Amino acid sequence: MKKFNIRKVLDGLTAASSSSASAQSGNKENDAIPESLQSEHFQLCKTVRHGFPHQPSSMAFDPVQKILAIGTQSGALRLFGRAGVECYCQHESGAAVIQLQFLVNEGALVSALTDDSIHLWNLRQKQPAILHTLKFSKERITFCHLPFQSKWLYVGTERGNIYIVNVESFTLSGYVIMWNKAIELSTKTHPGPVVHISDNPMDEGKLLIGYECGIVVLWDLKCKKADCRYNYDEAIHSVAWHHEGKQFICSHSDGTLTTWNVRAPAKPVQTITPHGKQSKDGKKPEPCKPILKVEYKTTRAGDPFMVLSGGLSYDTLGRRSCLTVMHGKSTTVLEMDYPIVDFLTLCETPYPNDFQEPYAVVVLLEKDLVVIDLGQIGYPIFENPYPLSIHESPVTCCEYFADCPAELIPALYSVGCRQKRQGCSKKEWPISGGNWGQGTHSYPEILVTGHADGSVKFWDASVLMLQVLYKLKTAKVFERARGKEEKPSTDIVDEDPFAIQTLSWCPESRIFCVAGVSAHVIIYRFSKQEVTTEVIQLLEVRLQCELNDVGFPDGAVEQTPTLPTPGTTSSSPQESEPTPPTSTGSNSSDGPRDNVPCLKVRSAPLNQSPGYQVELVVQLLWVSGEPPQPITSLAVNSAYGLVVFGNSNGLAVVDYLQKTLLLHMGTLELYSPTEPYLRQPRSPRKTQPSGDIPPVTSCMSSLSSFYTESVKKLRSSHFPVYETNEGTNITEERCKSPTSGPTSPYNSDEERKQQRFMQKAKMSRKISSPTTEHKPEMDTNNAFARSRSSSVTSIDRESREAISSFQLCDSFPRKTDPASAPGPSLWVGTSQGAVLAVSLSMPPEGDQRLQEHVGVSPCGTLVRLKGGVLTMAFLDTSGALIPRPCELWFEPNATDQDRERPKRRPPASPPAYSEGQYAVVCSEKQAKVVSLPSHSCVHKHNITEASFVLRAEVVQLAGGLCIVCFCANGHIMALSLPSLRPLLDVNYLPLTDMRIARTFCFSNLGQALYMNSSMEIQRITYIQETCDNLQEMLSELFTPVETPEAPNRGFFKGLFGGGAQSLDREDLFGETTAGKASSSLAQHIPGPGGMEGMKGAASGVVGDLARARIALDERGQKLGELEERTAAMMASADSFSKHAHGIMLKYKDKKWYQL
Repeated sequence: MKKFNIRKVLDGLTAASSSSASAQSGNKENDAIPESLQSEHFQLCKTVRHGFPHQPSSMAFDPVQKILAIGTQSGALRLFGRAGVECYCQHESGAAVIQLQFLVNEGALVSALTDDSIHLWNLRQKQPAILHTLKFSKERITFCHLPFQSKWLYVGTERGNIYIVNVESFTLSGYVIMWNKAIELSTKTHPGPVVHISDNPMDEGKLLIGYECGIVVLWDLKCKKADCRYNYDEAIHSVAWHHEGKQFICSHSDGTLTTWNVRAPAKPVQTITPHGKQSKDGKKPEPCKPILKVEYKTTRAGDPFMVLSGGLSYDTLGRRSCLTVMHGKSTTVLEMDYPIVDFLTLCETPYPNDFQEPYAVVVLLEKDLVVIDLGQIGYPIFENPYPLSIHESPVTCCEYFADCPAELIPALYSVGCRQKRQGCSKKEWPISGGNWGQGTHSYPEILVTGHADGSVKFWDASVLMLQVLYKLKTAKVFERARGKEEKPSTDIVDEDPFAIQTLSWCPESRIFCVAGVSAHVIIYRFSKQEVTTEVIQLLEVRLQCELNDVGFPDGAVEQTPTLPTPGTTSSSPQESEPTPPTSTGSNSSDGPRDNVPCLKVRSAPLNQSPGYQVELVVQLLWVSGEPPQPITSLAVNSAYGLVVFGNSNGLAVVDYLQKTLLLHMGTLELYSPTEPYLRQPRSPRKTQPSGDIPPVTSCMSSLSSFYTESVKKLRSSHFPVYETNEGTNITEERCKSPTSGPTSPYNSDEERKQQRFMQKAKMSRKISSPTTEHKPEMDTNNAFARSRSSSVTSIDRESREAISSFQLCDSFPRKTDPASAPGPSLWVGTSQGAVLAVSLSMPPEGDQRLQEHVGVSPCGTLVRLKGGVLTMAFLDTSGALIPRPCELWFEPNATDQDRERPKRRPPASPPAYSEGQYAVVCSEKQAKVVSLPSHSCVHKHNITEASFVLRAEVVQLAGGLCIVCFCANGHIMALSLPSLRPLLDVNYLPLTDMRIARTFCFSNLGQALYMNSSMEIQRITYIQETCDNLQEMLSELFTPVETPEAPNRGFFKGLFGGGAQSLDREDLFGETTAGKASSSLAQHIPGPGGMEGMKGAASGVVGDLARARIALDERGQKLGELEERTAAMMASADSFSKHAHGIMLKYKDKKWYQL
């Protein structure tokens, strides 16, 4: 019987309801276009997470598997192996991880959380899962200890008691160490929480217990009593054993280290203050800050290492956190960039009763991970192979490119490898466990991130990995203030004046453009040669909407439909005049600023290394006291040699080949005077008297005022929302940070304020007006869910129509004869949903292109949608995506003899779209498909009514084209092309924040990513095929490795019993001897990753190979045992045969009666 598929029925129904009625000819055209994408081809799932763990709290290391685990305050776990081996998993409760313990070389991890729960994670599968959970109900967990090669976990609590857990069954033992039995009976006060538990390295039957008050107890597990008690006046923070088990060291709250002899509990053998100032009279040194942790590691050939954090003198206020390494008589203090969370010393052996031979120290900082090489003089650090520097400067924007040119990643890596940090250790990265996944897709992927300090980073994001390729510093183009008293030329940006606002990149030609928060645009070319630029090319633009009180400006005559002749420009009259230089601008206190840029371009020669080199700088100027508005949209086209950018005042078209300005006009000037969408402009803002200059109302001015004390700690991006009313509060309306959501547990009041503020704020790509007359309904569970009116009722709103998107392509900007060929054009999308066209007249290629001007002619409105326009694309008559015209890369600094400038890349199928095209336009509310050159709407789909779209892209998948959208209410949608049939609608992020809205981006082939915190990038896929192959693509954490052999006890130690003494913990802690624990102490909760589920989940080729290796090892072990048994049986049979033969010879000749 054929299976009934309800999804296909729904696809047909939704397609019929979503497509609007259109012309019959248009339907006939689209009926012939097949669509292969169906809803079963889509599925949404997370893939990997990159970046530094947000708010780390604990760390652990498996010395055999070479795997590092980091826990966070939000309950996340990040596991790291060799470069490219990463894994992310999350505790459902979201409680902070206070401690992690590996079951060394067992593929398991124990995590303890602040909600008093203990979890056992199975790491033998690619996606770790919880096997068991034990939830304590009466006591708070403070410390855990799991001895090497033991299945019994010691759990210390806030009341001072110690419980013992069997990690195999995750049940409590009846053996309990009560605090009142551990301390002396004469003690009148409670010793405080348990801060340390460890067993004697040479005697497993002796357990060392450290209490917060300063009492240390050596507990005899067999006799169930305290052997010795060690008392000190200061609180204890950590304890470390000498490997021989005869001495241990304690770190205290007054900055001292006390060394105790196990058999001399009366007083410490030695008391030192590593950073204390010794007084001349021989008295006790001055107290210092607490030593939070100390580790003592021994070596065979030299002096031991003592590593500690904290303990600095109190007079070192303002000094950064330090790690101290004491080796012999030398003491080295290593300053860290951020506060130290935890550190671990990596040793050659996992056995605590042998010489440790330390070789590195892993230091977990609040915002970084540092590994120090102990084997080299000066203790250099290892070069970190993980992508943990994403947050080096807050991310302000990002773009994701898939299926890039194959030679692009090697080119970026070749110039980026010269930027590596000098002075790092030459040794290999010590965290080297795990194996890479077997990726099924091998297309190159590149992530580009813009940062608040003006830097841009290019990342290799192929095969679910992330590696930095190249870093570009745009701030080098401008002059920097040399002292605190020296300020920039304008005081509108107090913080991060070089922050990247948006970027545009052509991977084929490698032309790269960035727009900064100080209203500047920089065009870069890629070169493999180093050059020195004597003078940076500068172009200054006055982009200000200065209109008459009534009617359209005189410039309307330039919007005639006729194309201009080559060599002329059809724009405002100011274009033909030279742009006034900065020196002529007025920047005095006597009058308003005029003709002054926000930043001063570098005047000295600029040495540019191989990589991206400055081609041109474009700056917007102050106009009559008005600061330039922030740039909202940017696009570059290498085939045309043009860069276009726009803001809430209008747009500008720049020819970066000739270094000239082709067009700059207000948004309203782009409309045709006869069309119904034309709006009557209001009067321009009158110039204020010099004494009453109002506060600067640009997005840049509010960047510094936006950062409150709490947000400054966690700021991750600049988030401008643009003004549409003179009376609007600019601080609230223009700028909002992605960090406004829940971030830190220390800022609850600020969080509530920010959450309430988020409900009123506009979004990054929502370049619209203030609220209309009716009050929209707000969703209290979603900061972005709202309803807005698409009607236009405010003159102020209309006059601030901003540019929201661009598209440069060969198309039909006018209604023409279908037989005519498409020509170069610029399509402009605005915040009010209008799509306007500008016709371009390009000179012939070659020398004429560098001499003749590009003709520009606005053509008026082509289509209109609800909400601001987000993206545009063009299809040919067969439904295939028309690629943007581009130029292939060439070396710009080559000599004239070697230079062979490539021609423009030919389009994929010229005949297919020369007959006609389909324009795909997506706004915040709608998506439309328009037939060209007739300009008739073929399909229309209302994407959302209650919310609005934040990001939309037309993407190329393996099976066809579609539009993917990310909405403010957290939904991710996909629509087919050209019919706009819904394919996917998943409520992925119901509680979004502004950081996600700012950084969410789609790419071709079904990939997407966003920043889920200020430090981490989350990658997702919305393709079924990728979800099915995800197990093969993920890296593998656990690999079969033999545990190193135990240290040799030696002949005399074995003879006289001087070696390590073992303990039968099973006999001591088992139910037979210790009994059952009280069921009210803790509740056992089976995890979803049980053994049956583990076997089913651990699939994939690598997992199969690993299991095969394990099976072979087990088979070899069993064969060896069988061989030994066979040999023993053969020897026994031979002995029996000889004995039987002897008896036979003895009684051979005797009669039966002689026996």
